[in-house]
Amino acid sequence: MPVITFDRYYRYDDLTRLLHEFATEYPNLIKLQSIGKSHEGRDVWLVTATNFVTGPDIEKPALWVDGNLHASEVAGSMAVMYFINTLVTRYGQDANITTALDTRAFYIVPRVNPDGAEWALADKPRIVRSSTRPYPYDEEPVEGLLQEDIDGDGRILTMRVLDPNGAWKPHPDDPRLMIRRGPVETGGTYYRLLPEGLLRNFDGVTIQVRGPKEGLDLNRNFPIGWRQENEQPGAGPYPVSEPESRNIVDFIVRHPNLTGVITFHTFSGLLLRPYDDRADDEFPPEDLWTYKKIGDQGTAMTGYPNISCYHEFRYHPKKVTTGAFDSWMYDHFGVFTWTVELWSPMRQAGIKDYKFIDWFREHPLEDDLKLMQWNDNVLSGKGFVDWYAFNHPQLGKVELGGWDSMNAWGNPPAEFLEKEIQPFPDWIIWHTLISPKLALREVRVKPIGTDAYCIRLVVENTGWLPTNVTKKAVEKKVSRGVICEIKIPKGATLQSGKVREEFTQLEGRAYKSAFADTWEGGTDDRLKVEWVIRAPKGGKVKLVARHERAGVVRAEVILK
Repeated sequence: MPVITFDRYYRYDDLTRLLHEFATEYPNLIKLQSIGKSHEGRDVWLVTATNFVTGPDIEKPALWVDGNLHASEVAGSMAVMYFINTLVTRYGQDANITTALDTRAFYIVPRVNPDGAEWALADKPRIVRSSTRPYPYDEEPVEGLLQEDIDGDGRILTMRVLDPNGAWKPHPDDPRLMIRRGPVETGGTYYRLLPEGLLRNFDGVTIQVRGPKEGLDLNRNFPIGWRQENEQPGAGPYPVSEPESRNIVDFIVRHPNLTGVITFHTFSGLLLRPYDDRADDEFPPEDLWTYKKIGDQGTAMTGYPNISCYHEFRYHPKKVTTGAFDSWMYDHFGVFTWTVELWSPMRQAGIKDYKFIDWFREHPLEDDLKLMQWNDNVLSGKGFVDWYAFNHPQLGKVELGGWDSMNAWGNPPAEFLEKEIQPFPDWIIWHTLISPKLALREVRVKPIGTDAYCIRLVVENTGWLPTNVTKKAVEKKVSRGVICEIKIPKGATLQSGKVREEFTQLEGRAYKSAFADTWEGGTDDRLKVEWVIRAPKGGKVKLVARHERAGVVRAEVILK
C-alpha cells in the first residue's frame, strides 16, 4: 500500500512514484496515464478513478478534479492526493464513496503544472506565477531588482532598507511588524520594503522591481474571453498556447461525460464560482439558483464561504480577468465549476468579516497584531522571520525577514496541511452524486401476433441534476438528448420505431419547488420508447439507452 503522509509537500519524483503505487495497489479503482508533457518535458499525470468492474469510465457521469495550476500553490496538489487516498482507502466502507466509484468516474490531475511546482519546492526556490517558459520575451532582464533567495536559506523573504523617505515604520506595539507611515508624518525611523533579491546594473539611486521573465499565467490562457498581453497580462500569445493548459483542454473535449469541475488553488479559504468578467444576471436563473445551492452545501461541509468571482473577488473594481479555466468550463460546456482557494491566514488568526481582496488594500492595524499573535502562539514563530542583518552586494546593510509567504500565506504550514484539506473529499463526492444518472426502469416484451412483438423500454434520470446539467449546456447545444438503440436478431424486421433515435433531455430534482403543493411537471424525468418487430421465437434483442452526461444502460430480452 502506498505510504503517503500529509504533513509535507511532495516534489515531482515522489509524487510520480506515489501515483504509480496507487495504480498498482488498486487496479480495479485506479488507472494512471500521462495526458501530455509540460514545458520542460515532465509527464502530467491523470488518474481515472472508478470501479472498472461496474463499467468503463466513459460510460459513467464524471467529475474533473485538479490542482497546482499556479506554480507555488502546492497545497492544491496535496488536496488532490488526499482525495485520491480517501477514495481508495474508504471504498467499501463509506457508502457514498462506494456508490460514487460504482456509478460515477473521476478524472484527477494532482499537478497540472509540474515545472512551476518543482521550482517552488526546490532547495533554493524560484517563484513564478505559472509556467517556467519565458514570456513575453526570452531574454534575461538586464536591470532592476529580481526576487530570489540571496542568502541561500531556502526562503524568499522581504528586505527592509533604512530610508528617511520610506513608506513604512515599525508597529508601536510590535516592532517586528511594518505598518504604513502616516500621510504627514515626519521625524521617525522609516524603511523602504523590497522583495529579497539582487539588482542588475544598479545605478546607486533608482530601483525598479522586476517580475520574472516567466510571466505567463496559465489561468488566463483558456479560450473564454481571451485577450492579448496589453489587456490581460500573462494570457500567452494565443488561447491554449501552453502545453499545460492544452493538456487539459484536449482531454476534456474528448470526454463529454464530464458533469462538474473542482480545481484547487491557494489562498483565501473560499469556494469561487464564475463568472470572472460578468455579473450574475448573465446566468440563466436556474443555473444561478443551483450554483448557490451547491455552494451552500460546500460551505456547510468545508466551512469555506462560497462567492462570485465577479462580485466579491476582483482585484480592482474597474478591471476583470478573462481566460480562466472555471469560466471556460461553465460557459463553453455548461458544467458547474468551482475554484477552491485553500487556506486563509486571516481566518486562522481570528479575523472575521473581512473583504477578501480589499483587505490587502486597507485593514485595521489590529489585524496585523492578531496575525502576529497567531504566528507566535500557533505557528511557534515559524511563519514570520525576525529581521536579521545582511550585507547586500548592491545596497549594503539591509535586513531580511518578514512573513514566509510561501509557507505561511501561500500554503498551509506543513503541520496544518491535513487538517485544512480533510473536509474536501466529502463535498467532492456529494458534488459527484448530484450528477444525472440514467437508470433502467422497465423492459417489457409483449407478443402481438404471430412472430410479432412490441418491446418497451423505460429509462429515467435518478440524479438530482437534469441530464443536460445546466441551462447553459442547452443554450450552447453541447449536450445531446437521450439516445435509444435497438439491435434485432438476424432474420428479424423492424416494423415500427427506429434503430437509433435521439430523444429529449430528462429532468432531475434540482428545479423542484420548495412548496409541496406545486405542480412539478409530471414524469419529465422518465422516457418511454416502443418498437414493434417481427422475428421468430428464441431470438435475442439488445437495447441501449445512453446519454453523454448521464451514462449508459443496457438490456437484453429473449423473444418467447
